[in-house]
Order: sequence, then C-alpha cells, then structure tokens
Amino acid sequence: MENQKMRRKDREVTDGGKINEIISKCHCCRLGFNDDGEVYIVPLNFGFTEKDGKRTFYFHGAKEGRKIDLISKTHSAGFELDTNYELHEGETACEYSAGFLSIIGTGHIEFVEDRKEKEAALQSIMFNNTGKADWSFTYAMLNSVCVFKLEVKQISCKEHL
Repeated sequence: MENQKMRRKDREVTDGGKINEIISKCHCCRLGFNDDGEVYIVPLNFGFTEKDGKRTFYFHGAKEGRKIDLISKTHSAGFELDTNYELHEGETACEYSAGFLSIIGTGHIEFVEDRKEKEAALQSIMFNNTGKADWSFTYAMLNSVCVFKLEVKQISCKEHL
C-alpha cells in the first residue's frame, strides 16, 4: 500500500496506528466510482481490518443496483472518510477555517462470496458501528445481503485541528 502525495505535509498523518484510530472514529465511508466519465458517490456503513500493513474495508448492501453494476464492471473505487469537523470562527471571511480529520484513497473492490469471509466482514461492519463483537448470522441472513470489500492500494490521511 502506498501513501498518496499530499501538498500540506504539515497536516499529513503517516503513522499506521493513528490512521486506524481515525478510521475507527468514522461512521460513514463514501465510495466513488467512475461510471463512463460520470462520478457516482455513495455513502456506506463499513467495517475494516488491517493485517501486515494492508487495510481492507468491508461493506454490505442490496444485491442489485448501480453500485453493484459498477463493482462488477470496474473493480476500482476511490474512498473518503472524515470526522471531528469543527468550525474555527474569524473576524473576516478569510479568517474562518475548519478543523477535521480526513482520509482518502483508492483500491480494488470485489464481492465477498466465501461464507466465512462474508460472516467476518459483517462482524467487522457491526463492530465498527456498535462496538460489539460476536454477532450471529443465520444462513438466510448471509444469503440476503451482498457483501463487498475494498483492498486499499493508496491512502492519505490529513489532520487539521
């Protein structure tokens, strides 16, 4: 996984542990797709894992629709997460700024078909959203939902407090 180049190096976060901490504070990951020259962005609940420096994001949704068609067609997506937004007021318009933590990147996206991996993916999604682990999923539950993963290829993290 490679870090994307960032113009404001003074705001760049490169520590993997801190990046994971920021990701875990986020509740929405926006996926961006190129749909024949048109940008399609969709906000999603997510889970993630990091193993040997490689991050994987997990998502779930309906088994059909534009997002599913684009995953099948392109197997590529961009992503964005952000948290801790805070407006910093000023006396003039140009003195206003904002504090935030944000992460952007790109990756390879594909469907999760293996039952055990699908269950692990749903566990990570539930943990990221509830803080609870050890959920149970019936066979019917696993079959009713489409699960897909994005393996991160490039990532950059920015902190402006």
